Amino acid sequence: MTTPLETLTQQLLEAARRAGANNADALAVRGTSVSIDVLNGKLEHAERSEGVDIGLRVMIGQRQANVSASDTSATTIATMAERAVAMAKEAPEDPYIGLADPAQLASGWDLDAFDMHDPAPEPDPATLEDQARRAEAAALAVKGISQVQSTSAGYGENRIHLATSNGFSGGYARTSNGLSLAAITGEGATMERDWAGEGRIFQADMPSPESIGTEAGERTVARAGAKQPPTGAFPVLFDERIASSLIGHLLVASNGASIVRGSSWLRDALGEQVLPAHLSLIEDPHRARISGSRPFDGEGLATRRRAIVENGVLTGWTLDLGTGRNLGMDSTANAARGTSSPPSPSVSNVALTPGDATRDDLIAQMGTGLIVTSMIGSTVNPTTGDYSRGASGFWVENGKITYAVNECTIAGNLRDMLGRIIPANDAKAHHSRQVPSLLIEGMTLAGA
Repeated sequence: MTTPLETLTQQLLEAARRAGANNADALAVRGTSVSIDVLNGKLEHAERSEGVDIGLRVMIGQRQANVSASDTSATTIATMAERAVAMAKEAPEDPYIGLADPAQLASGWDLDAFDMHDPAPEPDPATLEDQARRAEAAALAVKGISQVQSTSAGYGENRIHLATSNGFSGGYARTSNGLSLAAITGEGATMERDWAGEGRIFQADMPSPESIGTEAGERTVARAGAKQPPTGAFPVLFDERIASSLIGHLLVASNGASIVRGSSWLRDALGEQVLPAHLSLIEDPHRARISGSRPFDGEGLATRRRAIVENGVLTGWTLDLGTGRNLGMDSTANAARGTSSPPSPSVSNVALTPGDATRDDLIAQMGTGLIVTSMIGSTVNPTTGDYSRGASGFWVENGKITYAVNECTIAGNLRDMLGRIIPANDAKAHHSRQVPSLLIEGMTLAGA
């Protein structure tokens, strides 16, 4: 008989109490995943996994330790608690650790409103294989595609339950469905590669395999004959596919952990303008059917909508309880954790204010410059914000795409770059990070 996750967390807390812990929290996760890979119309790899992981964090005064296991027997749980307490007694003191005040704990959430779990049955391997075959066939049907490198279809279900020794107990389930493939055009030194993929919580929301395969094929063929662009200062349009990476750098720099370490190029920017004045960056962990949504955070606090940047101004840091105490601020209910590690701050769903212009409007506006559709490697100085990345995409002259580009580098400073972004209106509503294509004038481009 399978032990309920809530029961496992209570068993962990009781074991911690018996072992001598002052306070504790426990996390139990039950996961199932299925993945199918197809190559040349034939099944290449099939994998299914399922299991339960448990994690326990104990506190002895201002010392803490975290242990985890995949065995849920009573003997293992008792041993985990004993070892965690022994480890905590030897750990260095941390004045900022501790559970939430009971008044801060979440209660009364409506899981149905989050719509995070698809009630449809787990797809059988034959169904996933059929989806992968259809996507691969659609990509190969695009004229100019020489081969499909790989096609993967998958499904996952995760159930979690968190409990704390001061009264919190809550859990939820989440499903995921995905299909992706990478295609190749040309041969030898002229090979070019691109891909397409989609993921949804509900199977019924997934695009057809044919549309995903066709998109991958068309993206790849468009890259045929790619060459290096000129060197100089040009406008750069970050395509919607990768524009969220720019906003990701802002999210890392405004994370409380980065601020506590002093390793953030935004460390002195609280209350200052970091985006154009008409743009805001909003976190909303309550969006229905979105992968980053959650009713409570990794410390049991109720999640809520908040402005990270409002009308261009940085309004606050992303905090869990520990980083908040360190900085003399309240947690923003952004704690995330796994079974093997203590909480740390992390954002959920974010959305950047969209612009009025279409992607094509921005391409016409940029005149001569670069559209970036993929990036390679990363050299970002977390303290200064100096930015340099390998890129590929398309060259634009007189507002028109003229040829595909590879082997170039784009560079700038993130504070300066983000202060000048011009957003399009093409953000995708189903993405956890809802960020449109972004145009930045005057970046340094190193090519031929």
